[in-house]
Amino acid sequence: MGNCGTREESAVISNAHHQVQQHHHQGLTLANRMGIDSKKHSHSRSTSDLSDPSTPRNFEDFRKNAVLYTHIIAFTLFELETITKSFRSDYILGEGGFGTVYKGYIDENVRVGLKSLPVAVKVLNKEGLQGHREWLTEVNFLGHLRHPNLVKLIGYCCEDDHRLLVYEFMFRGSLENHLFRRTTVPLSWATRMMIGLGAAKGLAFLHNAERPVIYRDFKTSNILLDSDYTAKLSDFGLAKAGPQGDETHVSTRVMGTYGYAAPEYVMTGHLTARSDVYSFGVVLLELLTGRKSVDKTRPSKEQNLVDWARPKLNDKRKMLQIIDPRLDNQYSVRAAQKACSLAYYCLSQNPKARPLMSDVVETLEPLQSSDGSANEALSTGTGNRFAIGRVPDYRTHHRYGSSLGTAAGCRSPNPNCSPGGPAACRVR
Repeated sequence: MGNCGTREESAVISNAHHQVQQHHHQGLTLANRMGIDSKKHSHSRSTSDLSDPSTPRNFEDFRKNAVLYTHIIAFTLFELETITKSFRSDYILGEGGFGTVYKGYIDENVRVGLKSLPVAVKVLNKEGLQGHREWLTEVNFLGHLRHPNLVKLIGYCCEDDHRLLVYEFMFRGSLENHLFRRTTVPLSWATRMMIGLGAAKGLAFLHNAERPVIYRDFKTSNILLDSDYTAKLSDFGLAKAGPQGDETHVSTRVMGTYGYAAPEYVMTGHLTARSDVYSFGVVLLELLTGRKSVDKTRPSKEQNLVDWARPKLNDKRKMLQIIDPRLDNQYSVRAAQKACSLAYYCLSQNPKARPLMSDVVETLEPLQSSDGSANEALSTGTGNRFAIGRVPDYRTHHRYGSSLGTAAGCRSPNPNCSPGGPAACRVR
């Protein structure tokens, strides 16, 4: 969303299979191997995306399957113009691949009965049906799924060719800004571990839906922080309903962000929940090192964070050398080793060797302490799952509960735009 930064999306080409096999043996960048400019925005979708219920083939199919929500407000364009002062430039929170996000404030002056609260209003770039699909995907997924670690969708607007989304306002902006802006106070170890756990819970919740939801664009700019640093996932425009039954993956054009995409997904276009786990590993590595996933200003061997850091993560002598120096004396060595080992397994080249997000949550929970030290769970039970040099056990798979709003009427001024969520998003 608005303070989510820029979406840098990738498109796979026919020779990616051979090139990605050389991922850790060649100096070529992932962008070059995929034949793209990593700084370009691309909103193209493959034909396989059209089979996803979140991207209906046409408006008629969409209306037939519509399930409307009472907890999401259908705003008029005039109302959203009013709360953003006609989208004034000094109300801009940020800009990204989707469009521009503005700060606003809703109350009874906008519509009788509205609770007074600040909001973020995301305005879709007018790029035709492709943009509408991303807008629709966000409404469908966030209309069904409610969780403390997912950003809350307040409402939407669909009038003529205008597509807007209204979210809860996240006071501290994106994790990306807090980690990488030199003007900000460095995040403490305890805060970083709390953010990592919150983001992991959000992903685990999505993956444990009755039909898993694959987020597909997990990165620091899409992790927003509330006033108390509660992490919430935002920007669901690239999310996909996961495989069902005997299916092992979802086949789709590779889209996401350069530096975060799992290598097997880039190579084959086969998307699974383990693709998100890899992306989580990259973000965890950013939290640990204070470095960006890709940084062209660093020496050539250090520009790709995973290539540079992963070999050191499973080495007791080297791992502490890559910890963000701004975290001096804020953490115990044991806690740092535990977090580094978790990142190591999340970043495995073999997706089956990566943990489930529910396992990630279990591993991060013992690291939540005010002084940055790990508690006794590190030496017993699940605490040893990611011990240095050990092979983890991934059999544990917990289900996460949901708090879904009641499905009923929410009227839209445009009959073509009534949001309907796919049945895949019902959660246990």
